[in-house]
Amino acid sequence: MESSSVKKTTIRAIGNSSGATIPKALLEKYNFHEGDTVFLVETENGILLSPYDPDFESAMAFYQDASKKYRNALKELAK
Repeated sequence: MESSSVKKTTIRAIGNSSGATIPKALLEKYNFHEGDTVFLVETENGILLSPYDPDFESAMAFYQDASKKYRNALKELAK
């Protein structure tokens, strides 16, 4: 029997590509809509489907570090 956090799907041909369907309940739970961009992140346990861009997260971490380091310069530039 499947637990509530494990769902089964099938990979199907979609034109020249392949795709997997996501149950409607999960789409609603995670606020995914047709046409949304999602990211496939390889993990040690398989593939994680996420709406969050890992490159964007990395860029924001860099920005936060730089904004602290150059706080005074940024304040002057904002004038």
